[in-house]
Amino acid sequence: MDYRPRLVDPLLARLTGGVAATLVVGSRAVGKTTSAARLAATVVHLDQPEESGVFRADPDTALQGLREPILLDEWQVVPDVLGALKRSVDTDSHPGRFLVTGSVRARLRHETWPGTGRMITVRMYGMTVREQLSRLDGPLFLDRLAAGAPLSLPDDVPNIRDYVNLALRSGFPEALTLDPELRMRWLTSYTEELVTRDAAEIGESRDPSRLRRYLVAYGLNTAGVVTDQALLEAAGVNHTTAGAYERLLTDLFVIEAVPAWFTNRLSRLIRLPKRFVVDMGLWAALINADASAILADANLLGRCLETFVVSQLRAELEVCESRPRLYHLRDREGRHEIDILVEYGADRVVGIEVKAAAAVSSDDAKHLRWCRSQLGERFIGGVVLHTGSRLFQLDGGIIAAPIASLWA
Repeated sequence: MDYRPRLVDPLLARLTGGVAATLVVGSRAVGKTTSAARLAATVVHLDQPEESGVFRADPDTALQGLREPILLDEWQVVPDVLGALKRSVDTDSHPGRFLVTGSVRARLRHETWPGTGRMITVRMYGMTVREQLSRLDGPLFLDRLAAGAPLSLPDDVPNIRDYVNLALRSGFPEALTLDPELRMRWLTSYTEELVTRDAAEIGESRDPSRLRRYLVAYGLNTAGVVTDQALLEAAGVNHTTAGAYERLLTDLFVIEAVPAWFTNRLSRLIRLPKRFVVDMGLWAALINADASAILADANLLGRCLETFVVSQLRAELEVCESRPRLYHLRDREGRHEIDILVEYGADRVVGIEVKAAAAVSSDDAKHLRWCRSQLGERFIGGVVLHTGSRLFQLDGGIIAAPIASLWA
């Protein structure tokens, strides 16, 4: 199958030519190995017993004599390989020696993680619509916002049903090749592997059924500011177990929280994060919902579209020249909230609202206007993303744009 370029490809190439070791992390099956292997002269699959055995026995010797760059795939299966890599890089730190991939966060095993200061980490997510359509030329959406550049639209602007179908396609490259029925079966199988094999592989002996219940509860609350208490009650687990589950699923790159934004210019802001399932196809499999069910439920539809937008933006964070960070904003009374607040350097911010509607009015920008009035020059723009087909000015510095402008 032909390789489809990814957003992180230029970054990986630059790092391989400039540093001794690069670590690529992300959930299982997002394409880490495929992308990294294109830059490697030797690929070692540590999740295959015939290759991992020698590295378990003597990782230092196993690394010797291999043609560089060496790709060590799924490091977490043989965590001692990182110690051998450290010792090798300490001896010879010339660029392009190692690429390392893994499906868990390295901090899971503090005692075996010597990579600080020796490896640069790159996060990789599922394929965005921009990547699926091979539209990688030109500035990214978040860089356009930072520069105040005009947004544009693709020739084929979707409608609301199209957006839901795009979201539910998932970002896993293998799933994208399947028809909808087989894709749902693949994603359902992925969730089962996640709560059984993947959790056990990193030393978790949690009850799979309870972990599954927690993950479903989390999925039903994606794009929500929900308390820990509400989640643990929905899943039927105690506080300690819920905390352990959230850490585990975060470490497996299945869920991710967007922190609350805070500034001394605004008072009475909540500090709770907004929680998201990382992949929308996985989300649909978790809650057992298809496009028709989501379109018939306003609550699910809103969560679906916002989570979809965040998934597209999150993948840009690693490669944007403007180095943005994502937050959300909400006050304690619930009178003002902004779905996504993008923070750039020099304390500049852009507010983004996501609306499950084709018709957008000035009233849909009221929270953005409030934020602009509070922050002054720090507020450099606002966008109301909607499911219609028109891109137009709503207010000074605030525009309405179809969601498809994300990949135009």
